[in-house]
Amino acid sequence: MKVITAPPRFGLPLARLLLVAVALLGALFAAAAPASAHAALLGSNPSDGAVVAQAPDDVALTFSEQVAMDDKSIRVLDPHGKRADTAQLRDLSKGGAVTYGVDLRPGLANGTYTVAWQAISADSHPVSGAFTFSIGAPSRTSVSPTGENVGGGLVGVLYGTARYAAYAGFIVLVGGAAFILACWQRGASEQPLQKLVVRGWLTLTAATLVLLLLRAPYTGSGHLSDALDLSALKAVLQTKAGASLVSRLLLLGAAALFVAVLFGAYAKRDAPPDAEPEAAEAAAKEKKDLTFGLAVGGAVVAAGIAATWALTEHASVGIQPGIAMPVDIVHLLAVAGWLGGLTALLVALFRSPAIERAAVQRFSRIAFGAVCTLAATGLYQAWRQVGSWSALLTTDYGRLLLVKVGLVAVALCIAFFSRRWTAQLSETSLVQDVTADDTDRAGSDEPVTVPPDPRRAAQLARQRAARSAVREKRIRNADPHRTGLRKSVFAEAGVAVVLLAVTTVLTTTEPARTEEEAGRATSAAATVPSGPVNISLPFDTGGSKGKGTVALELSPGRSGSNDLHLYVNNASGKPYDIPEVKIALTLEAKKIGPLPVVPDHLFTGHWGATGIQIPMAGNWDIAVTVRTSDIDETTVNKTVKIG
Repeated sequence: MKVITAPPRFGLPLARLLLVAVALLGALFAAAAPASAHAALLGSNPSDGAVVAQAPDDVALTFSEQVAMDDKSIRVLDPHGKRADTAQLRDLSKGGAVTYGVDLRPGLANGTYTVAWQAISADSHPVSGAFTFSIGAPSRTSVSPTGENVGGGLVGVLYGTARYAAYAGFIVLVGGAAFILACWQRGASEQPLQKLVVRGWLTLTAATLVLLLLRAPYTGSGHLSDALDLSALKAVLQTKAGASLVSRLLLLGAAALFVAVLFGAYAKRDAPPDAEPEAAEAAAKEKKDLTFGLAVGGAVVAAGIAATWALTEHASVGIQPGIAMPVDIVHLLAVAGWLGGLTALLVALFRSPAIERAAVQRFSRIAFGAVCTLAATGLYQAWRQVGSWSALLTTDYGRLLLVKVGLVAVALCIAFFSRRWTAQLSETSLVQDVTADDTDRAGSDEPVTVPPDPRRAAQLARQRAARSAVREKRIRNADPHRTGLRKSVFAEAGVAVVLLAVTTVLTTTEPARTEEEAGRATSAAATVPSGPVNISLPFDTGGSKGKGTVALELSPGRSGSNDLHLYVNNASGKPYDIPEVKIALTLEAKKIGPLPVVPDHLFTGHWGATGIQIPMAGNWDIAVTVRTSDIDETTVNKTVKIG
């Protein structure tokens, strides 16, 4: 009696492992809605919570990177929820600052105003928010300060699910086809593998169509009904994301032709077993040439589809985009080669008992190369998106990246056991075992006759199918090492499901480098004092009665509209009038100014001016020119922080 050694157990049963993977997948998607912003709001004028003495002329927002906005992107609402702006977007960008704003209507009453804004960042993800400022004094408002939930809700969940399905379909399509061409060419005629690759194509195509339809509500209203709005769809097609999705659909048409050739002419190219040596050699040469052609054509199409992500996601913005986009394409192809090939191997092990040991070993070597490629490209992407060690623990992107690295490590540990099972696989050909079993059964069974009763014929057909399924299962389980390999590959695939979910969430999360830069900008703004500016400057024009002091007050002392008061005292500290006084403000860091201010004479030794516009916060140089006679004049200055 032959003794078969049972393979070792791998912890959780496979069914339980799959349930855990699905549960983690659901938790990740729940945490991913709404999507995080990739363009950060660095500041605004007026700033959040500011109280200005008079209504400003406009409201301006400054972002960390280029954004797409329209006339509906910035809305200023009065305490009763009515529009207080002119609904005409203005591009106020200057130099490296990305700034957009809207003009306010004249004659605005005192109270608290809410600014609700939304935009599309350069990497195609929506960003939104809201803040308040007050004119005169704060008041009650009926407007919610949270803004619209752009990218969230039901539309956000559906969009995120479609993104996951698109990645999964791409991996199965590309990885499955690569597994057939590079590892097991005979698998092109295996129906389970054919179904796998075709389903990958269908999934990617359907998910791309869903993403195209959901794009408008995802980045705009958030209403699912807008998915069928043709005017909104037309606007989407004019954006970078829309053009990318359309390009993907066109490339999927080429991919359909590739799949048809792979499972059509290519699968039938093998010479029959009884063919002459010359005919067999010619067929082998034709198949080799066709393999090369399919490999080159398939690689071009796969790289093109991968580029539709690279051109619109994280790689397209930030530092070194010219290097990051090709690296991202290689990264996606390596993921497909590893995880998609792993899926194809899993299907072959469970549904095709005739897969040879050599095919499994070839995939093992290819997977090792893909993992090395993933490590190299992943390190570059991590440096580019994270930027510092501290960001790994202090940002959502960094923590998700650590989770992804941990899952890859777990998958590699399981892959180590898979390689051990591969090395111990039996050299016995399962094809011969199947043939021998069929021959024995054919010799022992009675001749098959078709009974006249159709119900009896159907019953016999079901019985034969059941016996065939039992026989194939027995053959698949005959080699304990093959059984162990199936279990380890299944466990690796379960980890891959969660790994893909983490990757999908990672692509919708604000990069750590961007988050830290926005945080530093916000902190810098917070350190600028927000209050009246009071300075006192002694002067000496050199002439008679040329000595004295000027005291200047700037209120409220922040960006936006300000009131200025200036007092001139003589050497004994008493107010006195001089022929002329002028003021100039300069922000050297941003090359703004000098902005001239000519105050009006109000009382003895007292000058004033209202509505002085400070365009942004920073270290402003205030220069005061004092003239005490026709020829005696001097300028004194001081640099102060204005919030």
